[in-house]
Amino acid sequence: MSVHATNEDFSLAASLVRDAGALALRMRSEGLTATAKTTVSDVVTAADHAAEKLVVERIRELRPDDGIVGEEGASVTGTSGRSWVIDPVDGTYNFFAGSTYWCSAIALKADEPESLDGDPDVLLGAIFQPQEDRLWLGGEGHPATLNGDPVPPLEDASLDRLSAGTYLHPTWLLRPEVAGPWTAAASRAATIRMLGSGSCDLGGVASGRLGAWFQHSCPEWDWLPGKAIVRAAGGSTAVVEVNGFRWHIAGRASAVREIEGALIRA
Repeated sequence: MSVHATNEDFSLAASLVRDAGALALRMRSEGLTATAKTTVSDVVTAADHAAEKLVVERIRELRPDDGIVGEEGASVTGTSGRSWVIDPVDGTYNFFAGSTYWCSAIALKADEPESLDGDPDVLLGAIFQPQEDRLWLGGEGHPATLNGDPVPPLEDASLDRLSAGTYLHPTWLLRPEVAGPWTAAASRAATIRMLGSGSCDLGGVASGRLGAWFQHSCPEWDWLPGKAIVRAAGGSTAVVEVNGFRWHIAGRASAVREIEGALIRA
């Protein structure tokens, strides 16, 4: 089944992330508590759940045939061959700590076929950073935009001339099968930025504030929204398995190739 994203889908995605982000920000201003999921830095709040509920209800109303996958547990099987992938608050630790570096993100993907590397085909992505008022949008047939304006085409450059966004939880530094490849790739960049929201990072890659990004073991909601936008900006993406871990890479074409090579050779 051939599926695609319509202009109305792009408009809907932009509206969904704006509304989800605004709801989360309002709830934070009224006071929130957080609950740890896996570690002290992996937390969830009532705002995460409320924002996801808002998005799910809107999609079920407006796109009843589409599937839904949400970070906080939403799961709907659709019949259209498309599914919405929801991250209601990406960077929840930052969000709860009062930082502005968090966002709401959504992607629309084709349920099948998958690409040769097993990564889903993504039709569109939308990322909204509420406190910075940054809305990235892009996908198939829709060049990447930031607040409605086209982002400049990404010019190729080698990794040693670029900043690289990444994330590695401190506990993984004790795991050589992960820390080794990560260090091999990170050491080749001009500088490293570890800011705590993959989707915000990927928006930064699309708009040129970061040159590249890489991270292991990304769930779909941390990867697909930004993947769609980076590709729509003329960037490159890759997924590679090293020591049993899948690494996700995005950025300027040469930098992506260098990161992939460094990970594999480590």
